[in-house]
Amino acid sequence: MLRNKNFFPSIVDEFFGRDYMPALDFQTGINMPSVNIVESKDDFRIEVAAPGLDKNDFKINVENNVLNISSEKEESNEDNDERYMRREFCYTSFNRSFSLPQTVESDKVSAKHENGVLTISIPKREEAKVKPARQIEIG
Repeated sequence: MLRNKNFFPSIVDEFFGRDYMPALDFQTGINMPSVNIVESKDDFRIEVAAPGLDKNDFKINVENNVLNISSEKEESNEDNDERYMRREFCYTSFNRSFSLPQTVESDKVSAKHENGVLTISIPKREEAKVKPARQIEIG
């Protein structure tokens, strides 16, 4: 199966596979936040766009080499008027899971939340890091 216009599978697709949930579930109306997956020489980063959520709204865990990111938040708005009281509930929830490659240190995953973006850092094992070229002397 071809995965991109260059006819080569993406290294990120190979390592992380597809996440287990579609972007939008039409039956429940749950909207999944968009993610970026970035690879550097030392780690992979997953950036989750989650405006309106703060760091306490997230749960992140790794089990059996699967990274799971979830959130559940309830908001309520009340309108008071002389004739009636109206209360509207808004539930925001999602759950995204990613298969991690064997080349990462899953016990050293870290996360931070800043400006509506949750960033998860997944360090590579030392043997998986790209080594600089070195000159070999001829004896």
